[in-house]
Amino acid sequence: MMAKKSYTSTQHTRKGHLTPFGSRTDVGCLRDHNEDSLAVSPPLYVVADGMGGHAAGEVASEIAVNTIVAAAPAHADAQGLADAVVEANREVIEASHDERGREGMGCTVTAALLEGERLVIAQVGDSRAYLMHKGELQQVTRDHSLMAELIEAGDITPEEARVHPKRSVITRALGSDPLMQPDIYELNVEAGDRLLLCSDGLSTMLTDDRIADTLGRIGDAQRCASQLVNEAIEAGGYDNITVIVVDIDGFKEKHRKKAAVKTKLSVLLCILLLVAVAAGAVFAGKAYVENSAYLGIHQGKVAIFRGVPGEVLGQSFSQLERQTDVSAGDLQPGTINRLNSGIPVDNLAAAEALVETYKQEAQTRTGKTAESDEDADGKSANGEQTEGPGGESAAQ
Repeated sequence: MMAKKSYTSTQHTRKGHLTPFGSRTDVGCLRDHNEDSLAVSPPLYVVADGMGGHAAGEVASEIAVNTIVAAAPAHADAQGLADAVVEANREVIEASHDERGREGMGCTVTAALLEGERLVIAQVGDSRAYLMHKGELQQVTRDHSLMAELIEAGDITPEEARVHPKRSVITRALGSDPLMQPDIYELNVEAGDRLLLCSDGLSTMLTDDRIADTLGRIGDAQRCASQLVNEAIEAGGYDNITVIVVDIDGFKEKHRKKAAVKTKLSVLLCILLLVAVAAGAVFAGKAYVENSAYLGIHQGKVAIFRGVPGEVLGQSFSQLERQTDVSAGDLQPGTINRLNSGIPVDNLAAAEALVETYKQEAQTRTGKTAESDEDADGKSANGEQTEGPGGESAAQ
């Protein structure tokens, strides 16, 4: 994505959506044209700051960005990104000798490839890359500038460098040296880190502490990028200002998908276990029913049933196995009541044994009943005594 003019991020223009990256470029307060260029083409992010004046600096930065976008590798390959920057340098040099640009034009460039938790940066000039990690801001790149060399030598302080008359002098750029090589940085990053690429129009206007405050305060990357540019403009906006902010998800999405798959597998496993338990319960219940037996009454006779007595939700789990010749009426009343409810036994053999018991009981009861009837008949045959007048008995 190319950007050559300033824009303001609003809820209307962005429809309220959060993005993992944001960018903005602005001409600033003093310049009459914007020589910066940028590209946002995940996993590639590029910032370039042109030099050489009107119709030169912006041409150099645009050629550099377009070349890097076309030549950069698809993955976080350090050598591949370095080669793309070298190719961009060659293109800028060639363009300075033909009709595309002017003699002496050039640009800085900072390009980053972010893949998962691996970050590769190629840098030439004083456009910077910062990394916010656990609330701490770190400048990843080293400026190729006179001010950086003077600060490292201890000749001036960073505060003095901000107002030094030669603060714009850089010691390495695209477009001058055919043998130029970029500095390469390879980092391991984490989910929650935040990457900032910017031209010196931001870093010379705002201190690192103020940049860190804004990066930590504004959660949405696009709004954060816009706010950083606004703050640089409020501080004076002496140069063109270009900012890219990238929120690093790392392997968070991969972990989320892995966790989602694991959750689905766990749910599926639970369902399968429940099905297995239910199937086992059904199988065990069926086996129990098929191997169980009880005694009951069928058509007035003691009968053997396979299964269990009673019903569950209106469903019977028994079937008639055999009707015996033992009449229920020949048994004791308590036994009849139990038979009406069903007398469970362990198996059919136990049922047959209990039938034999009841058969003997019935025979004993019917035998006693027959003897009682015979005694009563004998007494009737031998004569009956009746009471006569005065309470005396008389034989009939």
